[in-house]
Amino acid sequence: MTVDWWGWMVWFLEWVIRVGVLISVTRRRPPTSAMAWLLIVFFYPLIGLPLYLLIGHNKLPKRRVELFKQLDDQLDRVRKTFTPLVAPWTPALTGRLAQTVRLAERLGDMPVVGGNGGEVFSDSAEVITRLVADIDAAERHVHLEFYIFADDGAGRLVEEALRRAARRGVACRLIVDSVGSAKFMKRAARRLREAGVAVVEALPVGVFRRRAARFDLRNHRKLAVFDGRIGYAGSQNIVDPHYGHKDLVWRDVMCRLKGPIILEMQALFLSDWCFETGQVLEGDDLFPVPAEAGPMPMQLLPSGPTYAAENFQRVVVDAIHEAEERIILTTPYLVPDEPLMQALQVAVLSGARVDVVVPRHSDGRLVQWAGESYYEELLEMGVRVHLFEEGLLHAKTLTIDQCLTLVGSSNFDIRSFALNFEVNVVIYGKDALGLRALQERYLAGSTELTRAAWAGQPGWKQVRRNVCRLLSPLL
Repeated sequence: MTVDWWGWMVWFLEWVIRVGVLISVTRRRPPTSAMAWLLIVFFYPLIGLPLYLLIGHNKLPKRRVELFKQLDDQLDRVRKTFTPLVAPWTPALTGRLAQTVRLAERLGDMPVVGGNGGEVFSDSAEVITRLVADIDAAERHVHLEFYIFADDGAGRLVEEALRRAARRGVACRLIVDSVGSAKFMKRAARRLREAGVAVVEALPVGVFRRRAARFDLRNHRKLAVFDGRIGYAGSQNIVDPHYGHKDLVWRDVMCRLKGPIILEMQALFLSDWCFETGQVLEGDDLFPVPAEAGPMPMQLLPSGPTYAAENFQRVVVDAIHEAEERIILTTPYLVPDEPLMQALQVAVLSGARVDVVVPRHSDGRLVQWAGESYYEELLEMGVRVHLFEEGLLHAKTLTIDQCLTLVGSSNFDIRSFALNFEVNVVIYGKDALGLRALQERYLAGSTELTRAAWAGQPGWKQVRRNVCRLLSPLL
């Protein structure tokens, strides 16, 4: 009798969980994501419910949203400071470029500005060397925001540079993600604070999740600003290129920029600083009058849960639809949603050549297997898939014909589209930075995947990929 009673109780509890999650998960959620959660909860309700409570909500908690709205009025002072400085640099773009500009501006609240220049680095050690040199040359402030700041060789080089800058009176501020930089926060953060560097933990993780919606909703941005005149954006974190893997070297890209675009990068950093601390930074040195640094029109495109739409995803899909000749996309994690898959197919059907470069070996097996489940469909569409052989390709880039380039922290996956705080730079017109040439080097270091080779894969691998694909909206 006791056994039967417990059996009925478990049965009843499981159905209460199933019905409860069914009601919750279908509210304003994409059908693919809802189906993935229902699949888990209906098969394993006692496991699925804690998992759903932990990572099932892709929005910030109400307290965070209300805080952001309150701070928005304060941040309006920041916008009023930098907007008049970049207004004279607004270029007159026409045609399809103008359409993308308007879309990106409405989604990210940042205007397109001309007069920008810079250079691209694909060697991780060189990026750290240049960052350290710019910290040593800074006179007023150093602003860094990175998902990972590791307590390793690369991290200690930057740490020592920050300590030197703080000693000579430079205001040093650092934002790091709570999860990505967890080890740094335990060990190195205290050393920097004692040296006079202001260190802020983004989206701190608590036992009861009171300050963030889910532990994997992260600040994934990589951003640096020096004296309001030099800035960095791209895919590289402050970490050694092996990321703890003995046989896997990460290949990143970082842009060192100058010109009016730096004021937009500064405004984003100040916004994130205010979002985490409630403090609005002010001062004449934060937004110096910009000087012309090159011919390139650029636009900063921030994205994340505080925006009404999936900014990066919308701009990417729109840009791909505008392609006429050539698309090259590089990403470490390719888990596309349906609009992106449709856009790639339309581009091929319209006569454009589409090359997608992904690493042969990744650091996340579930994400890699989920991404691989799309390869056959991409190949059938006519998309050319290339497997990068020279390490883990971590560069996130997209070029459209010879008129538009995107580079930044966003992967081309559902996570970066919907969950993470990201930042990308949109470059209009001819790519004077040389990102297209870098993409061609990635292609040269890759093996093109053929339909025949992929069809020869063992059946059990395809089953594994398809199962992971069902979970891709959660990855």
